[in-house]
Amino acid sequence: MWGRMRKAFARFVNTVRADIDDGRDRRTHNLFEAAAAYVSACAEDDQEQIDEAAGWVSPEALSFGVSELACRAVIALARERDESPQTVARALLGLPAA
Repeated sequence: MWGRMRKAFARFVNTVRADIDDGRDRRTHNLFEAAAAYVSACAEDDQEQIDEAAGWVSPEALSFGVSELACRAVIALARERDESPQTVARALLGLPAA
């Protein structure tokens, strides 16, 4: 729970920081770049990169990107394992077979 609160606060702070123009030229990132960076940073437990990626796009766009990445990953694993996406998703989450 504290981790979620920390992440939410970090996103808020990054959003506020992004609104402040510091005179530097910033490259815009699309939501899929942000999602890929965010998820890989979460997997590596890299809080600095998590915070940076969370500031690239709005929280809603990041949520959509992470969801789309999860769907694509489950589909790819299901094809690789020759199993259904539901079976793969449940296995990844440690849930019993349906």
